[in-house]
Amino acid sequence: MTTATGLAVLFSAASAWLLLGPSPAGLRLARIADPAPAPLGPAIRARFEVLRERRTRPGRRRTSIIELCDGMAAELAAGRTPEEAFTLSAAVLDRHVAAELLTPGRPPPSIPDHLSELAREPGAEGLRLLAACWRIGTERGGTLATVLDGLAAALRDEEAQRQDVSVQLAGPRATARLLAALPLLGVGMAAALGAHPLAFLCGSVPGLACLFTGLAFNATGLYWTRHLARAAESPT
Repeated sequence: MTTATGLAVLFSAASAWLLLGPSPAGLRLARIADPAPAPLGPAIRARFEVLRERRTRPGRRRTSIIELCDGMAAELAAGRTPEEAFTLSAAVLDRHVAAELLTPGRPPPSIPDHLSELAREPGAEGLRLLAACWRIGTERGGTLATVLDGLAAALRDEEAQRQDVSVQLAGPRATARLLAALPLLGVGMAAALGAHPLAFLCGSVPGLACLFTGLAFNATGLYWTRHLARAAESPT
């Protein structure tokens, strides 16, 4: 087998895997259906867990804030004080979010200030509204439970809209990945035709210029697509 034929087979196989292989959504569904850990070392598994937790943290924060508002409204309706309602509701949330909310040694009057500080974190924007409702309910009176019910409903509608936008953006994201893989397929096809694309791309100044220019445009396109998708998901 000649070098050109071997390269053609290699690039064709890589292109087929990129174009026809399982999507990230399919892999996530497979992990949910069969949660057996992959045969990786403990350090590598721990690193993947940290990266996955960091990536999903904003979404879990948004969900936990909605649950916090619902829980506080129910506790307030049962006669609890705002501080008691907050402590009881936050204790049953996601453990990472609960650890952020329930800071040991923090006096109850400063809880709204603490929520305003946490609202700077990605996905925790709703805490700013919760802190504002808390201050208004404490300073001017009013039914805080009813206000928190309305806040939870508004945050739930916003999260549903965000999820709908994310689903609609799945097609453009898949198209961007497909377009990013097409140059690799082109290199494989050129090698199969005996054009020696790697010798040109890696062995000459014009080829290196074409290679780095193409990689730069490809990376820029992927980055811009991701940026636009994130901006559409979080218009605020």
